[in-house]
Amino acid sequence: MTSSFVRGRPRRSRSHISVRVAHALLGVVAGVAWLVLPWMTINDDAPVAGARASAAPAEAESSGSDLVLPVAVLAVVVALAAYGSVRRVRRSRRRTTPAAAGTTHVGAYPSPAPPPPLAGLDDRSRAALVAADNRLRTLREEITFAAAGPGPEAMTPFTGAAGAAEAELAAACAIRRRYEEGVPEEAAALAGVVGRCEEAERRLTGAAESLRALRALDRDPAAALASAETRFRELTARTTGAETAPTDDSVTGYAELAKDSLVTATVHLNQTHQATASDRPEHAAHHLRAAETAIARADVLVRAVTRLRKVRAEAARLIPPALTGAEAELAPFRDGTAHEGETHARLLHADAVLAAVRQETTSGQPYDPIGVLRRIVHASAPLATGRSGVLPVAALLVARESVAAADDYVTVHRETVGAAPRVLLSEARLTGDLPRADALAREARDLAERDVRLRGHTA
Repeated sequence: MTSSFVRGRPRRSRSHISVRVAHALLGVVAGVAWLVLPWMTINDDAPVAGARASAAPAEAESSGSDLVLPVAVLAVVVALAAYGSVRRVRRSRRRTTPAAAGTTHVGAYPSPAPPPPLAGLDDRSRAALVAADNRLRTLREEITFAAAGPGPEAMTPFTGAAGAAEAELAAACAIRRRYEEGVPEEAAALAGVVGRCEEAERRLTGAAESLRALRALDRDPAAALASAETRFRELTARTTGAETAPTDDSVTGYAELAKDSLVTATVHLNQTHQATASDRPEHAAHHLRAAETAIARADVLVRAVTRLRKVRAEAARLIPPALTGAEAELAPFRDGTAHEGETHARLLHADAVLAAVRQETTSGQPYDPIGVLRRIVHASAPLATGRSGVLPVAALLVARESVAAADDYVTVHRETVGAAPRVLLSEARLTGDLPRADALAREARDLAERDVRLRGHTA
């Protein structure tokens, strides 16, 4: 790209030259006019013979004197124009060579180009996070379908590439998270996010191309098509069972969304058959991959419903021992030494939460077992001393379900979910603080739902 200096300088130079040429021409015109003026003012009337004879010497003398001043002025104008031209040539020889593209100039001296606007880099980092995360999810879905052919062992290079890309993406999310919390050197942080995402994309692109070559869907999609149809039929039966499963608000409508995805898969499977029959392998491969994506989406939705049913049952089983374990954790603080301060406030809060939980679980009214277990874990965590072994189990169960539920939601709605939920979800996966992981994952789910409400439904 040509710098502003290189583009702008010739126009300015040409404008200066034009001005000098105009001045020179004006001087020449003035001199010529001065020379011609005496002849233009000569009286054309015919004089008498005596008068012409007597005036001839005087006119000759006057004409000679009239030419001196115009010629002198013309000589001065030409000399000035020549002097200006010489100066211009000398300045052009002394002028330094314009700097490379990407710099700005003040006079003849280059200066570094200004950094890109922070707002633009911020948008670019968020877009890079979303794109890399979506590519990772897509690759893992295709690995699942591809494993039905050569087997899981043949997928080892691709799962390894996906793991390496996930590590890069996790690092990018961590940088982004610190930036959002006020890390210094904002531009450097955002550039680091973009760089990590680009490295993840590089790994994912290489793995996807190799996997595509291994599957060879554009040459012979028959085996992959048969495998996709088998999985489609199994999933259809599971979807029917998911419709009757007891659920809570976190998976409301999942069975209906799964059926919609299966309808989409049906359309693409039929188009795959048609393209294969008409000997259009590239079209067949395209529709087959679209069918696999729809099947994978439905699978995520049905698995979420099935998993939640199991987790709810396990949470209900853990509530009584978790209450007992919480009381054991709080017992050391009831000896009268914590009557004031933050510890006392936490003790009062934990007691109030445990009392409310007991009342809720014995009232005979329906309740959310996972939500109840979460309240026990969060209330006792600030005062936990490790006396109870059941509370860590309860905390792990709650955190895993929150992370899995948020991850499922992002996968299903990945076309409309932005960067913020993905950053929180990444931190939730990595933190060792289980109550914090639960809180981060739930916040990620809330933000993802907000994105879907704002940008539209895509499942």
